[in-house]
Amino acid sequence: MTVKHLKARGLSQSGIARLLGVSEGAVRYHVGRQRAGVLDGRSRQVHLACGWAEPIANWLEASVSTNEPLNLAALHDHLVEEHEYPGSLRSLERYFRTHYPKPKVRARRRVETPPGAQAQADWSEHPGMRVAGEELLLHRFHLQLSWSRFGASVWSPSKDQLSWHHVHNESFRRIGGVVATVRVDNEKTVVVHGAGAWGEINPAYRRYAQALRFHIDACPPRSPWYKGKIERRVRDTRHWSDARRRHWESTEELQAWTDAETEKSARRRLCPATGTSVWEAWQEEKRFLEVLPVLPEPFDLVATRRVGADCLVHFEGRSYSVPFALLGRRVEVRGCPGRVQILAEGRVVASHARHTRERIVIDPRHYEGEATEAVLPPPPLGRMGRRLQEIAAMPPQLRPLDLYAALAEVAR
Repeated sequence: MTVKHLKARGLSQSGIARLLGVSEGAVRYHVGRQRAGVLDGRSRQVHLACGWAEPIANWLEASVSTNEPLNLAALHDHLVEEHEYPGSLRSLERYFRTHYPKPKVRARRRVETPPGAQAQADWSEHPGMRVAGEELLLHRFHLQLSWSRFGASVWSPSKDQLSWHHVHNESFRRIGGVVATVRVDNEKTVVVHGAGAWGEINPAYRRYAQALRFHIDACPPRSPWYKGKIERRVRDTRHWSDARRRHWESTEELQAWTDAETEKSARRRLCPATGTSVWEAWQEEKRFLEVLPVLPEPFDLVATRRVGADCLVHFEGRSYSVPFALLGRRVEVRGCPGRVQILAEGRVVASHARHTRERIVIDPRHYEGEATEAVLPPPPLGRMGRRLQEIAAMPPQLRPLDLYAALAEVAR
């Protein structure tokens, strides 16, 4: 078969012989047999699967009645487990190729989405990028509007959850708004279990999408044509050889060059939906995008907690204070880069340092203020408590020499 295909491509017999490491006579022998129409003796042999023709037919009849697609791997497993079939999956495929017609090909529906309705997103990997004197593996996030074909590319050193939210923020800034739906692959930053419409969405990404008010549309597995626009764009941008050839002083310089190349490409390419340039179509589509809100801080962990009587919430093995007025209410806790943000009714009500050595992190201001309709403030600190706080706030060189005597005076 290799000789046949190479010959059809116009290679000489001597060239085929050198490529395959055989003699030219061997190549002439096979070419002559093919011209004479001689059949391979193996094609006349009886297939091993012929001895299991009846259970194969029964399995196919059952699958047709349930409208299940043909799956030869599942049929092979069934024959091995239930009928002690000794052959390989390959032998079953050869049997089917001879005894059954080709399965029907399902047509695909081409859909052009309206303006502002959808964007498609994907990653590409770029090893060997030279940045600040080092060779790095950089990841490039692509987000493209489905109607105008305008998009954004954002470089990232990693693909973790924080990076996933960060590149979304930067891409939305570049396209000038938020679309109704983002079609994505089944990355772990998107789907934690399963795949496609039946997968379980990553809680952090789900909360991020709720904050920006867009719908997550995960593609079915192994179906790249479901987001063919971004697949084509990723393939095209791989040919930007200048990005790999040049030495970049920083990722910021690389990102600025990428933004300029994206704009240049958008002004040159035509939009199939409008017949104008992609740049002009994008100007029209921006009117249909959700106004860009105050973008949330990227976070890789999110949890819902109830505020305890001591006005603390527990997160990652630590306790963080919140304003006393939230006593008994459920709040959302987000793990951001270096910070823990606590939100109530969609707004940040407390922010603390993350991953501290201390296991209890308290902001005294959270215990001050006026009473609400449902919650009274904690009792104020007494003289001893206030004095302790004053002494703790003093630099060590300014503290009284006899702290115990000073405290005893206060206690009298």
